[in-house]
Amino acid sequence: MAETAANTRTTDWRAWQESWDRQQEWYMPDREERFRVMLDMVEAFVGSAPRVLDLACGTGTITDRLLTRFPGATSVGVDLDPALLAIARGTFEGDERVGFVTADLKDPRWTEALPHDSYDAVLTATALHWLHSEPLATLYGQVAGLVRDGGVFMNADHMIDQTTPRINAAERALRHERMDSAKTGGAVDWGEWWALAAADPVLAGPTAERFEIYGEHADGDTPSVAWHAEALRAGGFGEARAVWSSPSDAMVLGVK
Repeated sequence: MAETAANTRTTDWRAWQESWDRQQEWYMPDREERFRVMLDMVEAFVGSAPRVLDLACGTGTITDRLLTRFPGATSVGVDLDPALLAIARGTFEGDERVGFVTADLKDPRWTEALPHDSYDAVLTATALHWLHSEPLATLYGQVAGLVRDGGVFMNADHMIDQTTPRINAAERALRHERMDSAKTGGAVDWGEWWALAAADPVLAGPTAERFEIYGEHADGDTPSVAWHAEALRAGGFGEARAVWSSPSDAMVLGVK
C-alpha cells in the first residue's frame, strides 16, 4: 500500500527545538545560566549519571542540556502538550537514554504513567507557573514521593516577591524595554512561534490539539521563593532554598 501524504511529511525537529529556545530566550536572556546552575546542583548531589525526571518537559530543553553535559544520564520527560512533545520525541528519536510520557500533572494519578517510581533528580523550568498555589503544593508532595532519599528537585520559574513593588516595577520596565528592542531586530514571541507551528504541516494537528487542551496561555499566582521553599518542606523535602536567582526569577532546590 502506498504511503499517504501525511505519512511522508517530515519536519526539522532540531530546528524546532532551537527555535523554541530562541523564543524563550526573548523572555529570559539568562535562561542558559539557570540550566548551568541546575546541572551543577545535580552533579553535586547525585553525580554525573543520574536518572532524571524532566517535569513538564516541553520540547525537552532540560533533557538536551542534561545529556550534553552528562552522557551517562537517562531522562524521562513528562508533559501533556502534544505539539511540544512531538518536537521532543522527534529530536531524541533513537536515543535509548530518553523516554517521554504523556500525562496531566493535575491528574492525581499522573505518576502511575511513569516508567520508574524513583528518580535521582526531578527538574523543571519555566513550566509550573500556570499552576495556582494549592495544586502546586499538591504537586510538590507528589514529586517528593518520586525523589529518592538524598535526591533533589529543582524548579526554576517566575517567583515574585510582592513585598518589593518598586523593585519589581523597575526590573519589569527595563526587561520589557530590552524585549521591545530585540523584537524590532526580529525576535519571535510566544504567540508568533505558535502561529509558525500551526503553519507547519507536521505540527499543525498537534498544535490545534494543544490549544483545545490549554486554551490561550494562562498563568497561576507565581508565589515567592519563600513560599516555594516552605511548600517543598511541607511536601516531604528535608531542606529547601533558592540556589539561583535573577531580578525576576529564581530556582528553588529541595533535597529529600
